[in-house]
Amino acid sequence: MSANTTHMRREIDEIPDAAARLLDGSASALAEAGRGLRERDPHFVVTVARGSSDHAATFMKYAVELTAGLAVASVGPSIASIYGAKLRLRGSACLAVSQSGKSPDIVAMAETARAGGALTVAITNTADSPLARASDYAIDILAGPERSVAATKTFVNSAVAGLALMAHATNDQPLLKALAGLPGHFEKAIACDWMALAGALENPQSLFILGRGPSFAIASEAALKFKETCAMHAEAYSAAEVMHGPLALVGPDFPVLALAARDASEPSIAEAADGLAAKGAAAFITSDKAKAARLLPYVATGHPLTDPLPLIVSFYGFVEAFARHRGLDPDTPRNLRKVTETV
Repeated sequence: MSANTTHMRREIDEIPDAAARLLDGSASALAEAGRGLRERDPHFVVTVARGSSDHAATFMKYAVELTAGLAVASVGPSIASIYGAKLRLRGSACLAVSQSGKSPDIVAMAETARAGGALTVAITNTADSPLARASDYAIDILAGPERSVAATKTFVNSAVAGLALMAHATNDQPLLKALAGLPGHFEKAIACDWMALAGALENPQSLFILGRGPSFAIASEAALKFKETCAMHAEAYSAAEVMHGPLALVGPDFPVLALAARDASEPSIAEAADGLAAKGAAAFITSDKAKAARLLPYVATGHPLTDPLPLIVSFYGFVEAFARHRGLDPDTPRNLRKVTETV
């Protein structure tokens, strides 16, 4: 590998090994936490996170709702850290996600959730962190050191950990089998070339990224990465919402990236992408169900819940290359640092 390779590129290339390491090294912790959730049998679930970790939490929200039939709500960490409110969470489970595991507001909310009666699960890349110590169960995502400011392998491993946790909690054997195949799918996803997007992004300073269901979480993460690494404004929308108010912004050659997985939402995402293309948008999609939007290569995993995850791996490879194409260093975005500790 070239000495000029960015940290971000190296960490993208590490995603398959990092996922395999998580599924192997944290298997017992995931199974134990899954049993704990099953025995507690919560009535609802709350998530606590910020940034890329919050996008992983949104992915977990859909995973929980689709596998366990439990409603999931995101709780703002400031409820505990700034406002000092005590939430009544008896009969619930709380999933707290943080790469560093030491952001004071995330830790405070996890502590408050536990004191309020919730079963707490920490998902973190730092095993002996304050968040891990504040929780009933702690899952080490084992992503290894991540030096680039833009999170990549830690996002993927957090999302994989959330899926594995719910697979164990619900004893979902097909999902566990699909998870075991993910490292190989990630290898293929890295090889997908999305540079066909680059031409549509040369002049515009903004774009829409679409998803729906679990892939909406992936779209949100992709939009953040455009802002972080490429100094471009990107907005994530549900394919169901973009055809309302946001449609007013779409004109000739307006860029749209539609992230469709092989699940029940795929036809509606394809329909939205085609509808935007018909209005002149430069629309690209990861689905062969679209007729007007341009097809990007994708990796199908054979399971609707794992299928969105290779999409973000392919996207990471593209956005890192596109940042360099724009003369930017994706490792050192302006005004940002790796760990932000909010209170």
